[in-house]
Amino acid sequence: MKAIDLNCDLGEGIGIAKSGGDAAIFPLISSANIACGFHAGDPQVMRDSVSLAVRHGVSIGAHPGTHDVKGFGRLAMNLSTEELENLLLYQIGALDAFARAAGGQIRHIKPHGWLYNEAAKNATFAQVIASTVRSLNPEWILFGAAGSQLIAAAKAVRLPFAEEAFADRTYEIDGSLTPRSQPGSLITDPAEAARQCLDIVLKGKLKTASGAEISLHADTICIHGDNPSALTILRHIREALSRNGFQIQALSGGTGSTRPG
Repeated sequence: MKAIDLNCDLGEGIGIAKSGGDAAIFPLISSANIACGFHAGDPQVMRDSVSLAVRHGVSIGAHPGTHDVKGFGRLAMNLSTEELENLLLYQIGALDAFARAAGGQIRHIKPHGWLYNEAAKNATFAQVIASTVRSLNPEWILFGAAGSQLIAAAKAVRLPFAEEAFADRTYEIDGSLTPRSQPGSLITDPAEAARQCLDIVLKGKLKTASGAEISLHADTICIHGDNPSALTILRHIREALSRNGFQIQALSGGTGSTRPG
């Protein structure tokens, strides 16, 4: 049976404004990218999230973002390389402590929002992220956009990596995500998201927002936890993958393209 990792960005509530759907999502995924307190999340939410991950056997990933609660970590920032390294160390270190306290451990790292998109195209930015992650644990898997500078940086420092694609976002002809400022950038129709997921894992291709087809390889498929249809989308995707002979399974550092080149 073929295997694919299914990941979701979670733990993005703060205080009483918790993400109410998280508890229902954890049983449906194999990897969770947990917010680390900068763009979203707080100590209680982080602890609750890692506890849910451990309970359901879900791989724990740190999801660090910029210190931008108002913009949800999606606003562009002018960060020095030292500032970038420090915000990664601070957030990953915090989630690592919560994971250990819950009897689990971090398995992967995935930058959030603007950090993720900037690392996809900025080689210097990507190198700082990959080197910082490797300095903390050379066995952690770095999640990045398929074919991006972040994947190239992980290869360069011999860090395990996973090329990621999104089932609930539309793409441009150059393989980048359609900006969220544009209508239709977020896919909320469960059937459409499931079709896009199958196109990626079965054909290695998908249709862009303009209707053109591009090639796209993925080791892991993401659904955003803040998508209003996240729960229904995940159920549709799991059913579609099962029908096509796929097992939902977390990645390890020694399989597929997660092995450094």
